[in-house]
Amino acid sequence: MKRPLPLARAAAAAVPGVLGKICSERLTDYESGDGVALAVRYQGLSNAFDNALLSRSEARSSGASPLAVIAEIKRASPSQGPIANLDPVAAAEAYAAGGAAALSVLTEPRHFGGSLDALRAVVARQHAADRGNGLPVLRKDFTVHPDQLIEAANAGAAAVLLMVAVLGERTGEYLEYSRGLGLEALVEVHTEAELEVALAAGSRIIGVNNRDLTTLQIDLSVCPRLLRAARRAGHEGPLVAESGYKTRDDLRSVEGLADAVLVGTSLAGSRDLTTALRRLTAAPN
Repeated sequence: MKRPLPLARAAAAAVPGVLGKICSERLTDYESGDGVALAVRYQGLSNAFDNALLSRSEARSSGASPLAVIAEIKRASPSQGPIANLDPVAAAEAYAAGGAAALSVLTEPRHFGGSLDALRAVVARQHAADRGNGLPVLRKDFTVHPDQLIEAANAGAAAVLLMVAVLGERTGEYLEYSRGLGLEALVEVHTEAELEVALAAGSRIIGVNNRDLTTLQIDLSVCPRLLRAARRAGHEGPLVAESGYKTRDDLRSVEGLADAVLVGTSLAGSRDLTTALRRLTAAPN
C-alpha cells in the first residue's frame, strides 16, 4: 500500500474560490502537524457503507422515497454561516431514529464547525449500539493529505470523502490508499470531466454534487444529468445525490437515478431532526 504524497501547495492554491481557500488551510493544518500513526480501532467497515446505501434503498416501503439517506451532522457552512449548535452524538441518534442509512460527520473546523472529536464520538456511539445495529459513518472533510485518511481509519469511520475537484488525476492514488486502510470512499464530482476521472479511478461509490463549491451556487439539474451519464458509462456501484434537497418533491428528480441522497443543511437546521428526516422520505398523504 503506497502512501500518496500530500496535495502540492500550488495545486491547492490553483483550486478557485472558497474551495481553494479551505483546501489551502487544511493543507497547512496537516503540513504543520507531527504526523499520524495508524492505530485502527474498528475493522471491516468499508463494506458497511455501500451495503447500507443499497440495502436501505431496496427496502423502502411502497410510496416512500426509494432513496437511502446519508444524514449529515453539520453546524455551519460557508454558504449559510451558523446552522445549529448540534450535539454530534445526540444528532446521530436522532437521525438513526428517523431512518437514516448512514451518517456524515463534518470535521473541518473553521467553516463547518466540525472536529475529529465529533467523528470519534459518533462512531463510538454507533459501535456501542445493540447487536451491531449502528450506522456506518462518513468522515466529510477536504482531503488534501494522507494523514486525514489515517485519522478517519483510526476513528473508526467507514468511508471518507474524496473530491475530484481537489485531487484531480490523483484521485486514484487516494482511493487506493483509502481502501488499503479499510475505508470506502465517496468520490465526489460536479462536472462531466470530473465524472470521467472518478470512473477511470475505479470509484465504487460516486457522489454528484449540485453545488459548485468554487462559487457555492446550486443547480439541481446537475445530479440528474451526471447520474444518467454515470450509468450510461457502465457504473454499477452506488450513486449519491448531494446538495439542495429540502423536501420530498425535491427528491423526485433523482429517484430511479440515485441510490442515496446526502442531506445536510435542511436537516441540521430543523428543530426536530427525526421528524424532519421522516418527512423528507415519507410517502405522500
